[in-house]
Amino acid sequence: MGATAVLKCEVLRASGTVQWVRDGLLLGPQRSLPGFPRYSMIGDPKRGQYHLQIEKAQLEDDALYQCQAGQTESSGAIVSNIAWVNMQIPPSKPYFEVDMATPWVAGKKYTVICVAPDAKPEAQITLYKDGVELTDAGFSTTPGSKDKLVNTHAQVTVTALSSDNGRALACHAWNGGPGPVKTTMTMNVQFPPPPPVILGLEREDVKAGRTLVLRCVSQGGNPAATLHWTKNGEVLSTTWEEDVVAQKSSSTLRLKITPADNQAELCCESVNLVSLSPLSVCRKITVLFEPAELTLLGSLAIIEGQELNLGCYATSSNPAVHIRWWLGHKELNNTVVVTAEGDNGGMTTMSNMTHRVSREENGLKLTCEAFNKGTHFSKTRISNLIVYYPPQNVWIDAPPQDVPLRSGTTARLVCFSTGGNPTGTLTWFKNGRPVADASKQTSFEVGVARELVLVLTASDNMASYRCDAKNEAKKAISAYTKLLVHFTAVSMKITTEGEVHHRGQAITLECQAGSSNPVSNISWIIGPRRLQGVDQSPAKSQYGGVSVRSSLSLNLTSEHHNQKVICQAYSPVLAEGANTFFQLNVLYPPEFSPDQPTEVQVVEDDMATIPLLVSANPEKVSCVWQRRRLKLVKEGYLRYDWPDDYSLKIKNVTRKDAGVYTANCTNEEGVNLTRILLDVQYAPSVKAEKDPVFVNIGEIADLICVADANPIIPDMFSWKWLGEEEVEMGEETHLNESSLLTIRDVTRAHAGLYQCTASNGIGLPASANVQLVVQFKPELQKGPQWRKVASRGDGTTTAEVVCRAEGIPPVNFCWEKNGVRMDFENPRYEEQTVREGSFHTSTVRVVNVSSTLDYAVFSCTARNSLGEDKLDIQLISTNHPDPPSSFRQVSVTHDSATLEWIPGFDGGLQQRFRIRYRWDQLVSFLYVDVFPPGSATFTVTNLQPVTTYNFSVNALNAIGESDYADNNAVLTITTKERPSSEEVPSDEDSPSVSRLPALWTIVLTVVFGVLLVLNSLGCLFGLWWKKRQRRTAGGRGGSVLDGKKNKEEGSSQSTLRNSNSYESKEKINTAAQRTLLIDSGSETDSNVYENCAAGHPPYYYPTGDYMPPLSPHPEETRRLDVIRLPADSQSHLYEDVRDERLYQDIRAPSFPPLSASFDHRLYQQRNDWKPPTYHQQGTGRAGWPVDVQQPQRDSDLPFELRGELV
Repeated sequence: MGATAVLKCEVLRASGTVQWVRDGLLLGPQRSLPGFPRYSMIGDPKRGQYHLQIEKAQLEDDALYQCQAGQTESSGAIVSNIAWVNMQIPPSKPYFEVDMATPWVAGKKYTVICVAPDAKPEAQITLYKDGVELTDAGFSTTPGSKDKLVNTHAQVTVTALSSDNGRALACHAWNGGPGPVKTTMTMNVQFPPPPPVILGLEREDVKAGRTLVLRCVSQGGNPAATLHWTKNGEVLSTTWEEDVVAQKSSSTLRLKITPADNQAELCCESVNLVSLSPLSVCRKITVLFEPAELTLLGSLAIIEGQELNLGCYATSSNPAVHIRWWLGHKELNNTVVVTAEGDNGGMTTMSNMTHRVSREENGLKLTCEAFNKGTHFSKTRISNLIVYYPPQNVWIDAPPQDVPLRSGTTARLVCFSTGGNPTGTLTWFKNGRPVADASKQTSFEVGVARELVLVLTASDNMASYRCDAKNEAKKAISAYTKLLVHFTAVSMKITTEGEVHHRGQAITLECQAGSSNPVSNISWIIGPRRLQGVDQSPAKSQYGGVSVRSSLSLNLTSEHHNQKVICQAYSPVLAEGANTFFQLNVLYPPEFSPDQPTEVQVVEDDMATIPLLVSANPEKVSCVWQRRRLKLVKEGYLRYDWPDDYSLKIKNVTRKDAGVYTANCTNEEGVNLTRILLDVQYAPSVKAEKDPVFVNIGEIADLICVADANPIIPDMFSWKWLGEEEVEMGEETHLNESSLLTIRDVTRAHAGLYQCTASNGIGLPASANVQLVVQFKPELQKGPQWRKVASRGDGTTTAEVVCRAEGIPPVNFCWEKNGVRMDFENPRYEEQTVREGSFHTSTVRVVNVSSTLDYAVFSCTARNSLGEDKLDIQLISTNHPDPPSSFRQVSVTHDSATLEWIPGFDGGLQQRFRIRYRWDQLVSFLYVDVFPPGSATFTVTNLQPVTTYNFSVNALNAIGESDYADNNAVLTITTKERPSSEEVPSDEDSPSVSRLPALWTIVLTVVFGVLLVLNSLGCLFGLWWKKRQRRTAGGRGGSVLDGKKNKEEGSSQSTLRNSNSYESKEKINTAAQRTLLIDSGSETDSNVYENCAAGHPPYYYPTGDYMPPLSPHPEETRRLDVIRLPADSQSHLYEDVRDERLYQDIRAPSFPPLSASFDHRLYQQRNDWKPPTYHQQGTGRAGWPVDVQQPQRDSDLPFELRGELV
């Protein structure tokens, strides 16, 4: 196998296909024979050589092969003879089929089988034992692991010998190959060992106490022998050592010799697994030993004059011992010796001695000596001789016998004794019986004493106490005494007929008081009551006292159950008594405690515990709970629980659980019931009986809320107004679970949300809101800003005429123009109404405003079911603004003043405001532009303390400016003193001209004169320029977008204000005002100039409301609670005459356009609005110019549109 085989085939002049066939399978015509990697056709095809080459031949190549040439047109097919490739495969390594894990035993026969597997042809097997061929083997074959392979089996019988142990058993297999295949195994043959030998025992007699070292050796045996030692058949040692090389086992025994080993037989046994029986060797030993003990027998204490008999006993010894006696230094020879067989094969020795003693021999030493001749051992036993003689005298120290002693007190009796050997033992007796609790006996110089401490009892009365003095001489002498004791009754006993009684039964109790000295008096006690029974005559009793009896009759109730009836025997002499009691057991049906609650309160969702305080006898009571005649059981009701079989617990109580619960209780004596009310308390829930509530102005409004709660308590309800402004609350009326809030003479201020809150102390308060809707006729917004609308009349702009009304029920609008109802089918007029809440806004858009057609009076009428209101609105051309009004002081400090005013009509353009002020010593005015521009409140800063200032304010827009507020009135304000914590300026820092030094006065006068001249020139130039621009300013009123473009962009505004939809005189909160006016730095971005006009009056004279000349309608009172719309701009503080920076370009501010339609939500948000934060672009003190970067500069605008100098 693995060689290369070549099958030759030559076909001369082959015309067909030549190919090989293996076992009938065509291998293919290609010479490489695809699919058979180890096959190929070799040779020269030109010579007709088609040899088949097989490389690395395998078992699968063992087959029949033919070479054939295919048939053609010119020749037929030809086939070669069959060629057989016969593969020769040597056997695999042979193996033994024998259990070698189990050793063989010498003398037994074993069958050995050797198998030579997978050979072709079959292998020949030869077996060898220790190199000697075994000739009597038998052979057989079986199929191999693959086809065509054969397994050969050889079997032989072998008799195991002890000499075979460790020898080899070999198996050789060969089938004609290079050489045989071999395998071997080593035979493990077991055989018994020979008898052992004992080493180390030279002689047989050994002294006790010696340690023998003996060695047992066993030579040979497989496996090695196991050794163990025995003594008289008892195993001593089972440990041994093995020497595998020498095939020897040995065991060493270390044995300490004791007397018990005398005549013992020591044996060593050897055995292994195949031994038929153990092999042993034995030796007997003789032990020499002394007696273990030497004992004196008999008493060494003896009474004088008696004869002393003692024995001296020596335990077993080998050999026997010799015994001698000594008393003091005198040897006693009156002895008798007896020997006998003892333990361990030895002899015991007994010596008996007799001697009469005297008092003088007391304390001498008595010696017994034993000697062993074999071991040369001597042992002695020495004791002292004791000679007894009796005490000489005894007496008692005790109280006099005629003095009475109180029971319970302590009495001391002391007994004394002298003489005797040993000293006497004192013993106390009471009435002839020993007293066990006497104190310990004590010794003194000439004798002993023993005290008896008595806690006197009745038994001590006239009892005889005796003290005996006695010692080992057995002769006692005695002393006597008696005591007189007073005591209470020694026993108390109450008897009656039966132990168990029933309610209503009459019983009689008998009380027997035991012996007392002197006689006692009996009384009865039940609880806090003391009762008098029927007494009988006294009788003599034990301990020399007398006894008494008494009886008591009772009619039993349930209250008597478990009560103790006390019987007391009282001694007047001793002022104390004895007591006993009888506990009554009264049977009665269930009864409920007076403390049983009839009502239980619990909070909803908590656990309710309904206690059941029931008592009965017998105590086994069955209670059933009922509610609404339904029995409550645990099954199916997880919320019910009976923790103590009586009380009822309800988990997660709800208000549905409230009601009366009945408990029926039964025992063997009867039945009873009780009813308990469960009151479930829960937090209130509130709802409005009617929401919303509609009422007309001046009528009575009734707001009602109803609460579901338990308990209903007084003052449970409270009402709260949820609006922002304070209103007068109505009258509250509370009735049980409802509350009524009555509001009389309802006004519009009462409209809004009212909150009804109920709280009964359980859980959180509950609330419900009620909306009060106050119905009123329409009220139109009628300020000056609502009465005018300005727009250019050149047909290029769109104007919005806005009419805003407040009213409930909803408001409808009707419009007229110059008294004629408007037709909104005309495309130039559009009307839109927006409603939100009580506010209604109607806006009329006038497209392409014409001065001829549209400059008119538009009348707006607002109606609802309660009435109507009317407002006339003028549509006019754009113009300069109207003056502000109601100019007043808000607050003042030492260096600032906060001012406020109501803006007038803005003339259809974005307007701004300017404040003018001066103090007495200043010849010209200072001006401050208000920032933000549309603000109606401003704080002027950098003022001097304690200085009077005159203030005025006017309005400006791109066309011009108005007169000063309130018909050019002046507001006079004096600042406050500087606070003490601030630094007071020195005289040099004062702005007053009179305080300046003379040099500075001259300089300032010259400068002021120059500035005054320059200012006059500037005024003349400004007037000339203004007249010129008025001639050329016809179509340039501002940057206005046409109406069509505004409509596309969703806005009807431009720089011009073509709508009357704005508010004036808005309020802001103080904090927001400070932020807006101070943090924005409105005083810093400014220019300064001085007016050349004459001064104004120094005081403010109110002249009434301002009336615009174009409005034919009277002004109404202005509302001061409307929010001011924010605007962006810069503020300017400037003066007419200053230095070289006087005539810097004053750029027109760029203001964002205001919304054309009024936002009705601003009214509701008037208290929530906060002004935006304006960031200053420059800083500086008021009165000094600061350059401000503007977003644009329109240099081509007329002078009045850029700002003008006055």
